[in-house]
Amino acid sequence: MNASYETPVVLDRSEGPHGEVVLRRHGELLQIIANGCFLMDTSDGRSERLLVDAALAALDGRPAPHVLIGGLGVGFSLAHAAAQDRWGRITVVEREPAIVGWHREGPLAALTATALADPRTDIVEADLIAYVNETSATFDALCLDIDNGPGWTVTEGNGELYTPPGLASCARVLRPGGVLAVWSAKPSPEFEGTLRNVGFTQVRTEEIPVARGVPDVVHLAVRAG
Repeated sequence: MNASYETPVVLDRSEGPHGEVVLRRHGELLQIIANGCFLMDTSDGRSERLLVDAALAALDGRPAPHVLIGGLGVGFSLAHAAAQDRWGRITVVEREPAIVGWHREGPLAALTATALADPRTDIVEADLIAYVNETSATFDALCLDIDNGPGWTVTEGNGELYTPPGLASCARVLRPGGVLAVWSAKPSPEFEGTLRNVGFTQVRTEEIPVARGVPDVVHLAVRAG
């Protein structure tokens, strides 16, 4: 039977620090749902991989760059980064302990076991916004995928990330010439304007065609310096 007509099966349901997160199987796909909002599934991963590739391509050739991946999700971005020798360190910030658990010892482990075993990889269980506000670490690239886009957040508090103060915090943890890459389910000219207004340069949007509807996109910007 086509997966579109099968009933999704809940594999795990957890009450996390920011509400309910659910892992379910729909046919051959694994899906993550947060507070009733569909986040992502294992159907493709092209845009999550582009998030990492675009950030790496926009860097200035510096050796062994350190990337922060905001949001573990189903693991496409992490697995792709770990498959690339050029990254020197890979830090993943994920606020939902259940999602980390699904990767360490649950149904998503098959997608990221190699990446999690990579000595370059470090998983930090924290809220991304709090982390970029408080950490003393610095990075060469930030690859952020914690929402469906700047205008379609998973939780209300996430909206802070896309404001001038939130983006200023992102710039603070980026080294000069570092790259900010933000995944979105649709283009946002308003977000591009905010990036420019807070001082980011080389702001642009790369589109990833999808089967139906508007394309997924990756917003890219460079910290001046």
